[in-house]
This record gives sequence, C-alpha cells and structure tokens, in this order.
Amino acid sequence: MNVLCAFAPPVSNFQVGLRAALSSRPANLARTSSTLQRFVSSASRCFSTTQAFHHSPRLVANPSGVLRQSRLQCDRRLLPRTSVRTAFMFRAIVHYNQIPDSYTDTDGLPFRKEELNPREVKEIFGPHLRAPEANQLLRIIHGRRVAGTLDDPDLQQNTAQYSPSDKVIALDYLRKHIPVDEIVNAGLRAEDELRLLEEQEQYVETTEPEPESGKAAAKVEEPTQAPIGKLPRKTKSDSPYGESTIDRIRARNIAKQAAEERRLEEERAKREEEEQVVVGETRLSTKRNRPQYLATDTSQPQYLSAWRQKHAERAVSDLEYAPDKQMWELLLPAFAMSVLVLFAAYLATEMYKPPTRSMRLWPDIPPAAATCLGLILANVAVFALWKWPPAWAILNRYFVLSVAVPRPLQLIGAMFSHQNGLYHLLPNMAGLWFFGVRLHDEVGRANFLAIYFTSGTLGFLASLTSLVASSSLHITTLGASSAIWGVIAAYFWVHKDDEFKIFGYPPDPWKGPQGIIFLGLLLGLNLSALFSKKRATMDIPSHLGGFVAGAWGVDLVLKRIDDRARVRAEKLKTMGMLDKALEQKTGTKPVANDSPSAPVSTKS
Repeated sequence: MNVLCAFAPPVSNFQVGLRAALSSRPANLARTSSTLQRFVSSASRCFSTTQAFHHSPRLVANPSGVLRQSRLQCDRRLLPRTSVRTAFMFRAIVHYNQIPDSYTDTDGLPFRKEELNPREVKEIFGPHLRAPEANQLLRIIHGRRVAGTLDDPDLQQNTAQYSPSDKVIALDYLRKHIPVDEIVNAGLRAEDELRLLEEQEQYVETTEPEPESGKAAAKVEEPTQAPIGKLPRKTKSDSPYGESTIDRIRARNIAKQAAEERRLEEERAKREEEEQVVVGETRLSTKRNRPQYLATDTSQPQYLSAWRQKHAERAVSDLEYAPDKQMWELLLPAFAMSVLVLFAAYLATEMYKPPTRSMRLWPDIPPAAATCLGLILANVAVFALWKWPPAWAILNRYFVLSVAVPRPLQLIGAMFSHQNGLYHLLPNMAGLWFFGVRLHDEVGRANFLAIYFTSGTLGFLASLTSLVASSSLHITTLGASSAIWGVIAAYFWVHKDDEFKIFGYPPDPWKGPQGIIFLGLLLGLNLSALFSKKRATMDIPSHLGGFVAGAWGVDLVLKRIDDRARVRAEKLKTMGMLDKALEQKTGTKPVANDSPSAPVSTKS
C-alpha cells in the first residue's frame, strides 16, 4: 500500500452513494455497468482539473474496484507532484539584511520564479515594451525597494531608457504583488551609509601628519568604498561566526524602532506647534513669558478665528510675570471679602421676610423650586457667556479665581463658572436641585441662600490659601462644587439622626444608615481624592472647605431656629399670664382674635 494514500482526499458522498446503490441491486448489474461506463466517461470530460478514470472491461463488472483503482491512480499521479512543488516554492527577497553580496543595481533582484511572458508584459505595460526589457526593469526596481535606493539620484542612469510611466507601472505592480517594508529598508541603508562616512572621517583624521614632526599617525585600514548601486555592508561582523539570522532580525527591529521614534517625534513637534495657537484650559501660559487667564473650555485643539483671537488677546493679562507679593498680601483681600459675605448672610437671615404671592416672580412654583431654578439659570447663563468672545474680558477678570492675581469678587463670581457642560455643570446642577430643594424646605429661603454662598466663598478661600501656601501661582479654579458640597453636608447634618433607605433597601425590619454615616462617606470620598490621580484636576481643598462650612452653617441655623422658637413660646406663655391677670381684675374673659362674637361679661 502506498504510504501517501493516507493523505489522499477522502471518498466523496457521491462515491459512497454510488457504491451503496450498485451493491443493493445485483439483479440489474448488466444495465448498471453500461450506465456507469457512460457516467465515468462524461465525468472525465466535465472535471478536467482531476485525473480521468482509466478502467478496463474486466473491471466494469466490479464498480467498487473501479473506484478503488482510480483512487490509487490519483494518489500516484497527484500527491508526489504537489509535495515537490511545495518543498521548492520560490520566495522573493524582501528584507534589507537578506540581500546577497553579489547584488548590483543593474542586475536587480528576482521578483518571481519565472519571468513574465510576452502576454503578461503586454497586459501590464502595453505592446511597446518587450518582455526581456520589462523583466529587467522589474528586477531593478524590486532590488531598489529592498536596498532602500528608490530615491537615489545616482542610480537613475541605469533606468534612463525607460519612460517615467513604465517605472510607475512597474513600481505599482511590485507593491501590489510583493509586499516590502520600504521605509525600514531605507532606514537600514541610511545607517550603513552613515557608518561609512564616520569610518572615512576617522581614516582622514588618523592619517593626517602631525604639525611638529610631520610624520603620519599610525596606519589604519582604509574604509571600503561601495560602488554605485552596491550595498555599503560591513566588512566584518561583530560575531566571530559572521552575521547570523538573529543579527539580521535584530537590525531590522532596531530600524523599525528608530522609524517609530522619528514618527512620534514628528507628531509631537506638530502637536506642540498646533497648541501654540490654541486657547486651552485656564492656566498661566509660558508663551512670551506672560500668564494667560482665559478660561475657555476646549477639550480638543481649536483654532481661533481673527474675531475670536482679538477678544482672546483682550482677555489676556498684560503682566509679564506673577506679581512679587507676600502671602498675606495675596490672602488679605480674600479674607476681607469672606468676612463681608458672612456678615451679609447674617443680616439676610435676620431681616428677610417672605414676599406675598402677588410679589413673587413665579407665583405658581413652590418657593424652594423657584430658588433652586434661579441659581441653576444663573449658572447656565454664565456658562453660555463663556461661549461669547466679547464677554471673555469681564468673565476672565471676575468669574475665575486666579491665584496669581486674586480679586475679592472672584470668590463669588467663580461659583457661577464651569469648565465643561457635561462633566462639570450638569453634575453640580443635579446636586443643587436634588439636595437644595429639600434643604430649602427645612430651613427657609434666607437660611438656604446664606448656607449656599458662605459655603462657596469659604471653599474658595480654603483653596486659595492652600495654593498660595504651596506657591502654585499658575493655577486657576472655578465651579459651584464648593457651594454644592456645602448644601449636601448641610442636608445630611439636619438629618444626621434619621435613617435613609435607597429604593426601599434595606427592607424591613432592617434599618437604613443614618445621615451621619453618609456624612462620613462623603468626607472620606474627598479625602481619598487627595491621594488619587484626580488631585491634579479636582479642587479638593474647596470641596472640603465648602463641606465643613455647610455643616457648620446649618448647625448655627438650627440653633437660631430653636432659639427663636423658645423665645416665641416664652412670649406666648407671658401673654397667657397677663390675660389671666386681666381676667381676674376686670371680671371679663378675653376672646381669641379670630372670634367674631363680643366679649361675655361674668360676675366675680
């Protein structure tokens, strides 16, 4: 049995079915034999890609023998020929380190096992170019692709007899059918050429005569000059066994890495050049040694038109560098503004009286919702103004807290500015609505606004103090986060002893966590951010300052509410004793103010 039969194609479903049909009807053998003979002869004509079945009359009576004999013939005729062709498959040279030493530009490199015939040449180049000339052009260009000399002007004389269109056609044909990393090959050749230049310079320096003695230095080996089109290869390898396959792979990988580094360096230089004309996030710019305080929101590089550029220049500070001031000089105006805000908040809580329904701007909206909606609209309006270049100068001066040039009004204006709509403005306004409405219902409008503004102001004061203490004068900050954290802390402080369930969980009879637990979790969340990567983008000191100010402020508000309730109760108690004394003296019983009837006299 032939050992190659194990690798022969399996019996098809047609053959198995035919064998079963013939073996199941022995009575009709003669008729089946003639039918099989006609089918086999027609099948040999239809399937021209396989070997035809040859059978003798003696085997017709045994159809299974015909199939087995045809399979053996297929094994003997097809399989050995296929194996030999696979073993000696032609592979074109595509790597720089694989080029033989005998390569020259005039000879080129073979690009396929058999050269193109005249019919193929006519299909590719047309009838004006003969087959030997076309194959010679393809060999030369393929060799240049591998040798990295496609752009070498000294080699163009070897293909001067060909037209530029024929050269382009040949290059396109080779690139389509034979992939070659031309950039890496060109880089490897450039490294070899640079090495030759260094060897030549070293040879010239070592062979020059000394000025005093006039004698030449020690003789060194003269570097070899590579002829035109020849590869400037090393004469010796670093290894005593010559250049190995590993050496060639290493050189190819080094060339790829160098090409990738050059590409990254070019992209970095281009990106830096583009960023010079971009107004980015608010920070001090090192361009022309002057700080810029424009705080527009550009997550991606954005070129400015002439109109926007004019307003951007107006919004930029004229300072050459940050003012040389002491720490107290930078913080004193901010502390004075904070004290003023606290005093104004106290006066508001003492003197505010709720307006009547007819005097309200939105009489149909509850007071808590109206107050929070007013704050949200103010934040959205300022965010929209940042998109309008004529407003940049004013917003940049009073609506961003600049550490280098702090202004008192920046402590309040920065609470209404936001850097990004989706990730900055939206979360803050959602927190204001969710917790602000509930806190407003607990403490009233005046107390709520006092907590909101004092939390924001004291939060920015804490941020400014930390930045000035760390000499981070190049940083600016903005956002309503400190005020929102103050509102959240105030709400949970009011309900520090109450239990909370989220979506009904935990179910009864278990109790939910108390408000003091949520206060601890939120405080830990901010403290943990000090040690995370978000520290560079989040103003954690302002969050902590607003958090502490909100809890402290609402505690004062609750005590003030309790004191007022106690005073009112004492007044009512005093009024009750006066009424009783008047009743005993006059003998009349006082009537409630809302009673429409007249007093009733009684006898003592």
